[in-house]
Amino acid sequence: MKKIGVLFGMENTFPGALVEKINGKNLEGISAEFVEVGAIRLDRPPAWSVIVDRISHDIPFYRAFLKHAVLHGTTVINNPFWWSADDKFFNYSLAAKLGVAAPPTVILPHKHYPAGTTDRSMRNLQFPLDWDGVFSYIGFPAFLKPVNGGGWRDVYHVHSSDEFFRAYDQSRDLCMMLQKAVNFNEYFRCYVVGQEKVRIMYYDPRRPHAERYVRDAQPASRKLLDRVEQDALKLCRALGYDLNTVEFAVENGVPYAIDFMNPAPDADLHSVGKENFEWIVDAVADLAIKKIRTARPQVPEFHWSAYLSGGAQSSPQAEPKAAQEHAGKRAGSGKPSAKKGKPAKVIASAGGPVIQR
Repeated sequence: MKKIGVLFGMENTFPGALVEKINGKNLEGISAEFVEVGAIRLDRPPAWSVIVDRISHDIPFYRAFLKHAVLHGTTVINNPFWWSADDKFFNYSLAAKLGVAAPPTVILPHKHYPAGTTDRSMRNLQFPLDWDGVFSYIGFPAFLKPVNGGGWRDVYHVHSSDEFFRAYDQSRDLCMMLQKAVNFNEYFRCYVVGQEKVRIMYYDPRRPHAERYVRDAQPASRKLLDRVEQDALKLCRALGYDLNTVEFAVENGVPYAIDFMNPAPDADLHSVGKENFEWIVDAVADLAIKKIRTARPQVPEFHWSAYLSGGAQSSPQAEPKAAQEHAGKRAGSGKPSAKKGKPAKVIASAGGPVIQR
């Protein structure tokens, strides 16, 4: 019996629904369950062929366990090696290389020295920093936010240099970015699953948390939705994420990629709403089943570049020939970047349109 494990933390609705959905299909030789681990031994491979990871970004013990599991042949959604290496400033650099619109962004030195360092550790830093040049490039209003972070923690909306410095003074030893604010009139959050399925949801980050998934939005144009879909797929394929949310803020018809490092995206029933919840449960269940059925018996090579498929190229997939041939043989897949597939189909829903190939 091959097992799909779900590794999770405080969330309540999604993990149980995912296990129930998979087991409800009554597939021969496949079952799903919650992961349970204790002390991890080097000589003992994990019991799960596929693990859906919802929590290792907060728990280093789980991240180390998942890397061990991958080395023993487990498929982890999402890959813990690349997730560990990724950061948001790199994501924006990648978007620029791929031709996806991203706001002007700079990475800034730590306001306070990281633990264990002194001013002598910072001798390669320019001093004083050219703040006038930074503000001229970014402009105001802007957002000051961590290079690694989520959940709107330590994010500041600043409208002047004075506001910026007050916020920067509160950033402790975090590595921060300053990014031009997009004056958006439309905003989308997109589930992307298996680098194939996209659900575009109308979203408004300015609203209270419980009201951000907009149910009464005016429909966007077909042209804009097509671009959002293609840019979301392009980013996730290049990054190698099989589960992600990609957020776009639209100004003057241009969708700017704002946030797309969400490999354990919000999937709570009470947050995303019934229709979005059912869609993501179905899509992740299908993905996990596909992964367990198509898992390769050999362990792949673990070079970092293998997880970044063509970031500096126009084509988002740049795999070795053998990997492309293998991908082309998998059920329901072709060469991930070259295959055009069927035209995108939009299905109206209370949570926003669904775009699915």
